[in-house]
Amino acid sequence: MAEVVRMPKLSDTMEEGVVAEWHKSVGDQVESGDLLAEIETDKATMEFESFQEGTLLHIGVEKGDSAPVDSILAILGEEGEDVSDILEEEEKKQADSGSDSDDKAEKKEEKGSGKEEQKEETKKAEPKPTATKEEKPAKRETPRTSSGRIKASPLAKKLAEDKGINLENVEGSGDGGRIVKRDIDNYEPSSAAAQPAAIGQESYSEQNVSQMRKTIAKRLSESKFTAPHFYLTVEIDMDNVMKARKAVNEQAESKVSFNDFVIKAASIALTKHPYVNASWREDKIRFNEHVHMGVAVAVEEGLLVPVVRHANGKTLTQISSEVKEYAQRAKDKKLQPEDWEGNTFTISNLGMFGIEEFTAIINPPDSCILAVGGIVEKPVVKDGQVVPGNRMKVTLSCDHRVVDGVKGAEFLNTFKSMLENPVMMLA
Repeated sequence: MAEVVRMPKLSDTMEEGVVAEWHKSVGDQVESGDLLAEIETDKATMEFESFQEGTLLHIGVEKGDSAPVDSILAILGEEGEDVSDILEEEEKKQADSGSDSDDKAEKKEEKGSGKEEQKEETKKAEPKPTATKEEKPAKRETPRTSSGRIKASPLAKKLAEDKGINLENVEGSGDGGRIVKRDIDNYEPSSAAAQPAAIGQESYSEQNVSQMRKTIAKRLSESKFTAPHFYLTVEIDMDNVMKARKAVNEQAESKVSFNDFVIKAASIALTKHPYVNASWREDKIRFNEHVHMGVAVAVEEGLLVPVVRHANGKTLTQISSEVKEYAQRAKDKKLQPEDWEGNTFTISNLGMFGIEEFTAIINPPDSCILAVGGIVEKPVVKDGQVVPGNRMKVTLSCDHRVVDGVKGAEFLNTFKSMLENPVMMLA
């Protein structure tokens, strides 16, 4: 009997997945444990092994397409087995799940005044001015409900929204011209729409939002609008760190960066300031006795935050090696869920891009995030004289539900002391 393979939930924040690659084709035999597909989640591309076995009878999500968690990814069964009943049942289930909201929307629209409907009809009846004298083929009339809504299945609407497709431009192949999933899957924009705009004419292009960008938008919006942020900035003398880094790199096989010193200094400071290494849990505050340092890494589609675990107990060279490995795996989309989960504090460094100072949004569930700017050579006053110096600004974003101003300031003072006296980190 045919079995459905559903889109798996491969991370705690995953709501839908994109099939990056299929490793089996329709008609292939699949054994339990075989690599079936590669699925792009909101954070990485992960291999998905089949837990079932049989002949691959149907692929529900083509390569490059997205689908919600628990939707049909594939169907396995005996060779030649008919799966049309399963697909019809799935479409009916999708339609039923959206029928309540659809009915409410239709009733709301039908409550519009007769005057508004009359205006709309008059509007449709008015001839539209043509931009050119060229004759254009008559536009296909899109099938609509009695209330004027486009006839389309809930799944088709969802897919069209995800792919940025205007349903007005899609021709339906279902009953009465109803737009269904296959119409969205097979939709190709007209070549005319792809023509570049003439000089002086306004134009724009659009790009579908990736799973990663959707998750970044959701999580950081929740953080910004639910956690009351405040910010503390200090300037740090980096002369001694520059000397220490030079000395370490002359001896060590693996070169360390300034960011490695920042991670080490912050991880030690966190052990002395538990509120900064804590998280808000609605009815309680969790104080983490371990230090798992999240390090923001920029990738093509957004931002990933792999975690250096027990950073306070690691050497500078160990931290350096781990961060480099995570950064490469992040760019290759090879990070696993355990690589980005469990952070207790996060560091975001834009100094290498010439940014002197900025503020960052707290990375849940942390209570704080440290934004690190670049090292700037500038005149400074030492012992009553103006001399050249190297300074770096850092800004601590704090969740006021957990961290008060004094506690945040005390953490920054300890952090600053560590960097200005780097020998304290090596003791």
